[in-house]
Amino acid sequence: MKIGFDNEKYLKIQSEHIRERIAQFDGKLYLELGGKLFDDHHASRVLPGFKPDSKLRMLAQLRDQLEIVIVVSAEDIEKNKVRADLGITYDEDVLRLREEFQDRDFMVGSVVITHYNGQKAADQFRHRLERMGIKSYVHYLIDGYPHNVELIASDEGFGKNDYVETSRELVIVTAPGPGSGKMAVCLSQLYNENKRGIRAGYAKFETFPVWNLPLKHPVNIAYEAATADLNDVNMIDPFHLEAYDKTAINYNRDIEIFPVLNALFEGIYGENPYKSPTDMGVNMVGFCISDDEVCCNASRDEIIRRYYDATNKMADGIDNEREINKILMLFSQAKITTAYRRVTVAAQAKQELSGHTSSAMELEDGTIITAKSSPLLGCSAALLLNATKHLADIEHEAKLIPQSLIEPVQNTKTEYLGARNPRLHTDEVLVALSVLSESDERCRRALEQLPKLRGCQVHSTVMLSEVDRKIFKKLGCGLTCDPVKKKK
Repeated sequence: MKIGFDNEKYLKIQSEHIRERIAQFDGKLYLELGGKLFDDHHASRVLPGFKPDSKLRMLAQLRDQLEIVIVVSAEDIEKNKVRADLGITYDEDVLRLREEFQDRDFMVGSVVITHYNGQKAADQFRHRLERMGIKSYVHYLIDGYPHNVELIASDEGFGKNDYVETSRELVIVTAPGPGSGKMAVCLSQLYNENKRGIRAGYAKFETFPVWNLPLKHPVNIAYEAATADLNDVNMIDPFHLEAYDKTAINYNRDIEIFPVLNALFEGIYGENPYKSPTDMGVNMVGFCISDDEVCCNASRDEIIRRYYDATNKMADGIDNEREINKILMLFSQAKITTAYRRVTVAAQAKQELSGHTSSAMELEDGTIITAKSSPLLGCSAALLLNATKHLADIEHEAKLIPQSLIEPVQNTKTEYLGARNPRLHTDEVLVALSVLSESDERCRRALEQLPKLRGCQVHSTVMLSEVDRKIFKKLGCGLTCDPVKKKK
């Protein structure tokens, strides 16, 4: 995979920038963390070279200075809101996040339950935290938030909230997902710190949009595609332009809320230390792009990937026509079609030629490998075999897994497990290769090629099973599928 982002430079200058921001205030900074802290695969896809755990590695350089506060909304607990990517509820994710942080030697100070209004489920969760020895606090619903500034910045507003006790100069405020109330927790703490004579600071740590890239840069367009379901819109920050006569990119929600934040800061401090929403950010990503063309190409691929994700959701019965139309509009801005993605064209051409569902993979050197479904193997399983054989310099005609081994597995699937599809999936092929590798040197060589698939692009002309999707994800491949469901 071609590298377009200098990850080591990012770790260095991002941590330095946060230290500088801490120094601007009374040695206390509340840093609202947007986006994913763990497994930020969107960033690693559009900025090749950005490691999915880069934010964690960067914060590790500040480990002794920081503590983490995890925020969850009482309303989300009450509704049993589920993280779509993990399939777990937000309250369970709070515990998962805490454990993940502690496993990496980060201090997790407490949990704040926001939007509290006596919800029974929130009380039960708080009792559970208490039994586990975890500090928790509640922040209440405030009438007219965020526009009723006079009430909010008063003892009847933020003053009613529990004061979250913290002991370190950098407080990272994170949450299982959007809408949890991270910003309100930060602002509430500023108000209550100020009452105690501490002029604490606030900043936002979000990777996208990249403020010092052009508005229509593919990296920023890819961010709009990623948030098409939220209908976020990248915009030129008018407050930044007015204050500094410089163009900076932000997004609609931050720009819309800035006048309110400005009034809140003035209500707390008497003045706002920031002249624009862009000023509030501490994002140094744009200074670490080492090859703009590589990042542009990767971002165009990501826009197409988001389109296929959206159309696959529609094929599964989700009403998301607006999301799809938004991404199609972004296609026009990025001057691309799905034909820009080479593996998409190759897979569809293979299907047209063979008459069977097909798949294709683009290897690191640009070689395109294709495969089709057969009575024995699904197109994704066949693709893995073809790709590893090519990389191991094994002749294409070689049958690594003999039919005599495949047929008993198929019989077990259909006769004993009730499966309708007898073809082997990717995981079953990999298990078979592993068993055979003890006695067959070619199978061992094929297995040894799997790390070389990381970063490769894959397309299938049929929507793959969850098992196959997970295997490609674990291998680090960028997968897209035509919105076509397998026939039973």
